[in-house]
Amino acid sequence: MTVQLNHTIVAAHDKKASARFLADILGLAVSPQYGPFVPVEIPNGVTLDYLDSPGSITPQHYAFLVSEDDFDTIFGRIREAGLTHWADPYHRRPGEINHHDGGRGTYFEDPNGHNLEILTRPYGSGD
Repeated sequence: MTVQLNHTIVAAHDKKASARFLADILGLAVSPQYGPFVPVEIPNGVTLDYLDSPGSITPQHYAFLVSEDDFDTIFGRIREAGLTHWADPYHRRPGEINHHDGGRGTYFEDPNGHNLEILTRPYGSGD
């Protein structure tokens, strides 16, 4: 049996702006609106479908595995945008990156408070 994550819905106060934020930071494209969703397709085929959500949004965590070169590029965009970033998911180590499993990682928030992460090595994969 083959099981793959195909898509997930991401709650947003402004689906178009939120999809654009993620796409700009990660260097991806925003796909045309599909029904009530504004999709951003990740290169592994998973789509994040942004949906307007009234009221408060419960923050979720989305982690993106990237190459070392892509980390440098994306991290540059994070810094250019003036975003606060942390080495940990609890936001106790601001302005730092981590080196878990011999790679690099950092966390930052999107406009809805979702905790986004870029990392170069899957957890448990290395040193």
